[in-house]
Amino acid sequence: MSGFDHDDRHQQGSPSEPQPGARKASEAEAPTSPAVGRDEWVARHGERRARRGGVLGTLEERLAVVPWWVWLTLFVAAACTVPLFSESGYVRRVAFDTVVFMLLALGLNVVVGWGGLLDLGYVAFFGIGAYAYALLASDKYDIHVPTIALIPLVALIGGIAGWLVGLPSRRLTGDYLAIVTLFFFQVFLTATNNGDDVFGRNLTNGPNGILDVDVFSFFGWSLPRVTSTGQFSVRYLYVALAIFGLVYVALRLLNDSRTGRAWRSLREDALAAEVMGMPVNTLKLMAFAFGASVAALTGSVAAALNGSVFPQNFEFPLLITVYTMVILGGAGSQVGVVLGAIIVSVLLEVLREPGDARGLFYLVILLALVGVFRPSLRLAIVLGGTAVLGFVAHLVAGRVDDAWTAGVAEDSGRIAGWVSDWVIVPTQLAGWVPAVSYVTLIALALGLTLVEGWRRVALLIPTLYLAAFVWENVLLDAPESTRYVVLGGLLVAMMIARPQGLLGEKRVEIV
Repeated sequence: MSGFDHDDRHQQGSPSEPQPGARKASEAEAPTSPAVGRDEWVARHGERRARRGGVLGTLEERLAVVPWWVWLTLFVAAACTVPLFSESGYVRRVAFDTVVFMLLALGLNVVVGWGGLLDLGYVAFFGIGAYAYALLASDKYDIHVPTIALIPLVALIGGIAGWLVGLPSRRLTGDYLAIVTLFFFQVFLTATNNGDDVFGRNLTNGPNGILDVDVFSFFGWSLPRVTSTGQFSVRYLYVALAIFGLVYVALRLLNDSRTGRAWRSLREDALAAEVMGMPVNTLKLMAFAFGASVAALTGSVAAALNGSVFPQNFEFPLLITVYTMVILGGAGSQVGVVLGAIIVSVLLEVLREPGDARGLFYLVILLALVGVFRPSLRLAIVLGGTAVLGFVAHLVAGRVDDAWTAGVAEDSGRIAGWVSDWVIVPTQLAGWVPAVSYVTLIALALGLTLVEGWRRVALLIPTLYLAAFVWENVLLDAPESTRYVVLGGLLVAMMIARPQGLLGEKRVEIV
């Protein structure tokens, strides 16, 4: 190295020191901004270390050094014990469906979280895998490929389908890519629903689907779908968990490879990645192929357990559900999307029963208020004011007309009885009330974002009571719609409080 280079480097200072004038620029930007010319992680490291202390800080540091594969092993082992704690076939089936959602979230995370591609046709690959398994392992064409060979074959078919879909869209980004992939999704739905008459031939039985799909069979050992008592066979749960573990490990190794790092570069800035010599188009195709392969593999597992495949199993609500899992958990984080899948899957099941849904609703409201106001005078005013408003409104409505408060909250229990004495529940709800109350609630919620201080506290009290009224009189009467309304509200709240998701990483944005 020449003397000039040495002197120049000496004048500029070491990489860990801010450049000349950096301190003034940093202070002008914001008191918490890192110094210009200094790595942000290095600048924040001391601050993060200073915040760790006591028993929790020590525990955090100890847990941070535990290898990821240990956590994965413990998680799979814990999931395998679910049948030991519950003999209910329903609970075991929900556990299996949750594993299916976890696999779908992992596959979508490859495309969206790592590749940064907005793929709205992802569920079509799930359907392609299910139909491929059903066509190659059923009496439809009298083809019965052995399971040990069919599972990797289905994954390969899904990968090829993802590659082919990515070919015409590899130069597209953002909304344009979303439109193309959504078009592919609609083509898949149209083809499967009308596959009973393709040039005079019945390919997929159309809306009637494919029945009598073969069960999993390994080396002559078949896995029945139900036990002798007619309950869900937990063997499929164990098989699904084994496949989940293998997929998780494979994707983890892939993420740590050069391809994984290239995907993250593509996600952050495709133009910069291309300037650095990365094959951007090939990386996009690989992201589509790997994500589609995981989705197709998951489809084979679902088809084998269900014993049938129908086009209605792969419609748009499923796509929204899987996207919610990825966004809620944190796109780009394998642990995050798995956690998001568990939360959403369990939440959707809890919201099926009015009694469970009611308790969850009021608990979430209470926890949200405590999280926003902390134990304070404002929290006491909001809770007390809402309670008083409810009892007064209930009393006045009952005095005006007994029919306004003579309704009984759906389901029984202590919470239902308390709600019936607090929320106005009429025996017969007028046709205009649901629409007006729902729109008014949305207007009040938007109004909360426009006011501050004590005015927000005052407006929050009628908003909460109206939310309880809408919940008891409108939403609980339509549990299927309510599930997705609550899911959407949860997602909006998460995006406001933590845009990167539960375990997602913050991204650098230039504004």
